[in-house]
Amino acid sequence: MTTEPILGLVLAGGLARRMGGGDKPLRSIAGMTILDRVLARLKPQCQTIILNANGDPARFASTGLAVVPDNVPGFAGPLAGILAGLDWAAQHAPGVEWIISVPGDCPFLPKDLVSRLAAARVANGRPLACARSGEWRHPVVGLWPTSLRNDLRRALADEGLRKIEVWTARHGVAVADWPTEPVDPFFNVNTPEDAATAAQVAVKYPDA
Repeated sequence: MTTEPILGLVLAGGLARRMGGGDKPLRSIAGMTILDRVLARLKPQCQTIILNANGDPARFASTGLAVVPDNVPGFAGPLAGILAGLDWAAQHAPGVEWIISVPGDCPFLPKDLVSRLAAARVANGRPLACARSGEWRHPVVGLWPTSLRNDLRRALADEGLRKIEVWTARHGVAVADWPTEPVDPFFNVNTPEDAATAAQVAVKYPDA
């Protein structure tokens, strides 16, 4: 566990078209919402957690967490959510210099996510870090310094940049690896079939 205060940012605002619409994080997996599973994994690793979502924040009221909308117009994707988290940290948690972002549809996040990302960043001398499982990089699962928020704002607003890996490559990003067996910790629920698979995994590997 890193000793620096970390703000957790759950990106919970996807449109869930492949799930038939609605909020994917609020769907249940084996009797527990995906969002509750995400929060259970992330809370012990962070000082504070906020949600990034657009629209009516009341739908997440049961979490008791602040819901922060994008502050870049046009549904600019995950980078806009990350910028919203960085701006929230600067305004409401000035002692926090790092945020960890995760998608709201990954119910099996690693319990050592923050510490492993922080260690990879330090070991590689990079300002950013992201996760990889097997051969797949997960750029949305990342560690971000608040010091780069103005640079990110310029990239989004002035350049129209939308691809995470284009922006992170400019600054340097370390990669932390996780195995995919017995469970890929970054398995994400995009379809009803994924939800069924996740339910089976949750029952079979409750401590994965």
